Amino acid sequence: MANKPRGYRNNNPGNIRINGDKFQGEVIPSRDKEFKQFESMAYGYRAIFKILRNYQVNYKLNTIRQMIGRWAPENENDTGNYISVVSDRSGIPADDPIRTDNREMMIRIVAAMSKVENGQEADMCDVIDGWELL
Repeated sequence: MANKPRGYRNNNPGNIRINGDKFQGEVIPSRDKEFKQFESMAYGYRAIFKILRNYQVNYKLNTIRQMIGRWAPENENDTGNYISVVSDRSGIPADDPIRTDNREMMIRIVAAMSKVENGQEADMCDVIDGWELL
């Protein structure tokens, strides 16, 4: 277990930091002092889908570049590389409009984000299970 990436140990493949937002399946209080923990990987993936949908609805962020720019700010990440990897792995150009209600598109994007966050391929069954929890 200790050799797994932190995001996988916490069932939080997006490495979502502790904040005031509460998610279905969230373990409260988190045993990690910085990052949220979830009951299962599916709940962790669900939280990513929910956040990206909120980015689109509340902030009018409609592309991978815009969403990742908010998700992974320059002061903490190599945001340009993050955008490139998600765009390349998902097969969606960074500046093309995305639809957060498009199952196939969002599963590809979130699986690619998990790869960047954890350095390991996402288990696609977990990603799909997270989508199904929406």
